[in-house]
Amino acid sequence: MKWTNGMIKQIAMQQSALDANCSVKDFICGKNMVIISKENELARKYLKLPHVCNLISYGDNIVATISEKYRDIVEQYINKYPVEHCFETPNMHVLNDAFQGLGFRVCFMAEYFLPDVSVLTALPCDYELKILYAEDFQELYTAEWSNALCEKRKELDVLGVGAYYNGKLIGMAACSADCETMWQIGVDVLPEYRRKGIASALTSRLAMEILERDKVPFYCCAWSNLKSARNAIKSGFRPAWVEMTVKSASTVDEMNM
Repeated sequence: MKWTNGMIKQIAMQQSALDANCSVKDFICGKNMVIISKENELARKYLKLPHVCNLISYGDNIVATISEKYRDIVEQYINKYPVEHCFETPNMHVLNDAFQGLGFRVCFMAEYFLPDVSVLTALPCDYELKILYAEDFQELYTAEWSNALCEKRKELDVLGVGAYYNGKLIGMAACSADCETMWQIGVDVLPEYRRKGIASALTSRLAMEILERDKVPFYCCAWSNLKSARNAIKSGFRPAWVEMTVKSASTVDEMNM
């Protein structure tokens, strides 16, 4: 398939629409939208639906996918502040305070990246690179590779690229088939081999391998994870959309432990 950036963004928005129980036009209509969240077998596999509240923005507006009982809270919030301010402090505290009394808190804040095919290329690497498949991952579900692979969802880890030095795996990017059309990339490099261009070489190569399989690669990190965001940019990815998710207070407490 001959990919364009427009095609890639359209597929991403189509997936976001499945995740949010809305339509693609809701992300580009120029006004904020509140949609009731529902389960969908075509949503990204790691999402726990229906949402209490999840805010999504591709830059022009906010689509809030929510439980109906919290409509007033969310509508008031997203229509009070500019789009970009709804995803950060101090305004975020207003949403968090409203939900905290009900047993929920703001939990996840993430930035998502898509490849820019006008700049994406296989970046050079001083180490041997190998394509890896699901059968190659079986002994790699360890702390060193916990960003590239997900032990809780092993069945979704489908493809990777490994960097080797004298036969030793020193870096790996791998992707999970999180939905039908999009595969998410994660990457790890052993500490002593970092700052050598390995992460970007692995990420860019894997992105191209994914596109060759007619799937869209995507990359996610916290906005404050500068190392990861820099790797995304260097590897040929660009910011595409953001999300902020409210979860139960018990879920937040468990993660903080």
